[in-house]
Amino acid sequence: MVIQLLGGVGFWILEPRTETLADGLWLAFTTAATVGYGDMVPSTHASRAFAVVVVLLGLTVLSLVTASLAAMFVETEERQIERDLMQELAALRSELREMRSELRQATAKREASR
Repeated sequence: MVIQLLGGVGFWILEPRTETLADGLWLAFTTAATVGYGDMVPSTHASRAFAVVVVLLGLTVLSLVTASLAAMFVETEERQIERDLMQELAALRSELREMRSELRQATAKREASR
């Protein structure tokens, strides 16, 4: 939001065709989103250079948001995998205890029969 607001103010100041702050905000939004409807375009060298900065910042923010969302989904999936692994580990430990007990009993019976 701050980037969009600063972009709108920047276009309002740098672009002579932007008559209002609302026009500057619209130009900043379409530029940052890389939509470029064509209804408003930067016409001066300064506003074009500013548009490059706005596009790069817009792509950066979009990438960060996308990466954060992806990380949340991956983290949720990783937690479920960890829970499943812990349950499996607990089941294996229980099975191992049972096998040790059976082995002790079989060993004791063998020793007793000698």
